Amino acid sequence: MTTRTRYFVIVSLLVMSVGLGSGMVAYYVGFPAGAFQGRGGPAELEYVPRDAVVLAYADVRDVMSSDLRQRLRSAIPMREDGQRELEERIGINIETDIQRVVACLYRETSTRPGGMVLARGIFNEAKIEGLMREHGAHVEDYKTKRLIVAEENHGVPGEFALAFVEPGLVALGSAGVVRTSIDLHQAGNNPQAGIESVTGNEELMNLVRSLETGNAWAVGRFDALSSHARLPEPVASQIPAITWFSVSTHVNGGIRGVVRAETRDDEAANNLRDVVRGFLALGKLQAGSRPEIQAVMQSLELGGTGRTVALTFDVPLQVFDVIHGLMKNGLPKPPAH
Repeated sequence: MTTRTRYFVIVSLLVMSVGLGSGMVAYYVGFPAGAFQGRGGPAELEYVPRDAVVLAYADVRDVMSSDLRQRLRSAIPMREDGQRELEERIGINIETDIQRVVACLYRETSTRPGGMVLARGIFNEAKIEGLMREHGAHVEDYKTKRLIVAEENHGVPGEFALAFVEPGLVALGSAGVVRTSIDLHQAGNNPQAGIESVTGNEELMNLVRSLETGNAWAVGRFDALSSHARLPEPVASQIPAITWFSVSTHVNGGIRGVVRAETRDDEAANNLRDVVRGFLALGKLQAGSRPEIQAVMQSLELGGTGRTVALTFDVPLQVFDVIHGLMKNGLPKPPAH
């Protein structure tokens, strides 16, 4: 694995640990005090370049200390190789160093590949720079900031970079995006000069403002998400025309959340509702007498009007106790025919 590829894997693990660290994708309710501005969204969005196509947020401290994650961690041994590698190679401990993160994704082009994570917390800057140097990175000066850039094995500068945008705020990701984040910190929004944050992107910000408050969420263009996911063609061709999506979630003593999709037109929305109804009916059929599946299926509620389709869920902590018991004792055998 090349150095650049390894660093992108590490950042991906950071985002996945935030979103999936509890064992599930998430939830909805309360952001920490001070995380928002009047225009909506966390303050870190001021350092996200305008052309982002997907935004995500997680209150890492809240998710990592939740009752659900602690229960799952004690009941189900979890491999934490990604977290350990992140600490060994970059010097960041997800559980103790990070308070919250904002992540952004961009359409992959020659001028703007990949994405970026902005992590707010308490960091040892000297340790982080030293470890990254040990693993092949070099330091550049960029507009009064130290930009730590990873390199390919061949010595060609890679696309991964890390910089402390301000005290307690680190940017990790594609070097071009990190540089633009520094530009935004230095000069602020300046559309005339071609420098503008995502807070000026009304389509995305309207989605952010529409969210129920939560300790983890994501919004963006569905086509950008699906292209990165590289769904198989038979699957992708069956998905109705979705333009925008949002997920607003909360995890603590269980999982509560809502997933919304905005489609191209009313017909596409009706088609999507039919698809979801089919999955729900199949799930209820498969549940049979299994209480853990019945509880999950009963928590799902389909809604939305016009071009918007919504699916809400509320899974209590007790369901995970049942699942753990089944994993420990073995799943019941299907009845003989």
